[in-house]
Amino acid sequence: MSAWVLPDHIADVLPSEARHIEELRRELLDTARGYGYELVMPPLLEHLESLLTGTGEALDLQTFKLVDQLSGRTLGLRADTTPQVARIDAHLLGRSGLTRLCYCGPVLHTRPARPHATREPLQFGAEIYGHAGPEADLEILQLALDSLQAAQASGLQLDLADARISNSLLSSENLTDAHRHDVHAALATKDVSALQRLSANFSAENRRGLLALVDLYGDIAVLDEAAKRLPATPVISQALAQLRWLAGQVQGATVSFDLGDSRGYAYYSGMRFAVYAKGASDALARGGRYDGVGAVFGHRIDRDRPAVGFSLDLKELVMSVPPLALRAAICAPWGDAPALRAAIAALRSQGETVVCVLPGHESEIDEFHCDRQLIEAAGQWVVQSI
Repeated sequence: MSAWVLPDHIADVLPSEARHIEELRRELLDTARGYGYELVMPPLLEHLESLLTGTGEALDLQTFKLVDQLSGRTLGLRADTTPQVARIDAHLLGRSGLTRLCYCGPVLHTRPARPHATREPLQFGAEIYGHAGPEADLEILQLALDSLQAAQASGLQLDLADARISNSLLSSENLTDAHRHDVHAALATKDVSALQRLSANFSAENRRGLLALVDLYGDIAVLDEAAKRLPATPVISQALAQLRWLAGQVQGATVSFDLGDSRGYAYYSGMRFAVYAKGASDALARGGRYDGVGAVFGHRIDRDRPAVGFSLDLKELVMSVPPLALRAAICAPWGDAPALRAAIAALRSQGETVVCVLPGHESEIDEFHCDRQLIEAAGQWVVQSI
């Protein structure tokens, strides 16, 4: 095998795609900043116990592990940035009020999330800590949609669910972790026969509710149907009411519901969502509410704070949106004359891209759209349209 062959599902990012990714990164960070989100940059690796605290088995299996040559302790390469941001909010910032944080950086996965996916996503995300109401849910939803619109994604569809619904139906049942996992897996695949078998010993009300969830997906009428078929408990009634309110408030997407979607059931504590776009094979952004995620980092103070956020992979996003137009540039001749060098420096200081053509390479300008040229006229260097 050649020494320069990369591992499976790991790839170089070449100029055109890298330019697009970087421009989208700046666009998304500017969008988040416009909402008042502060940028944080967690480290790529941490002590394993800190990196995986409170995250569950799934993230553990996705995390690369290595031994620190300095301390002898086991380190992990982050597979998700959210636990690190929760640690920053709880342990480093320690604010009592609202905190809005955003981030963008690589994560590493031991296995691809799905066929043809990269094991090195470039994860962008935003999170709100300190507000338990649906107002924060709406802000995160709208920021996710605005971020995708800034990237020129079209035909957005927002799919809403709420972890409280299925969790409420299971809360009174005496279940092992394995049994609970199997129930949620059956809900996720809408496997009615498996769900009937797994719920055979449940209360009649909970069993009917779980089986009803399999069919409760579609447009806003799903919420009316859910109110008829699900137990009218305070928790379920509140979840349905908040989903209805969110659907009426959010802008920029068609809204649908899948009340049986229980992915991330061990992590999400309330509203959860996925955003799809025209031409994308899977959701471009996912998120939801995960209250208490920072509690394990609180030490002597209570950091069981409400939290809601979302994340997306910029590498996946760039494959699903139109390529951005090349930025117009100025073509300049190479030369060591002080006047020419001063003219080029002045243009660059004004934010222009100036590509100097080295001798013998006059037709080899790539990645830049040169619509002007720097020429000498009457002893002065001036910019002229090509």
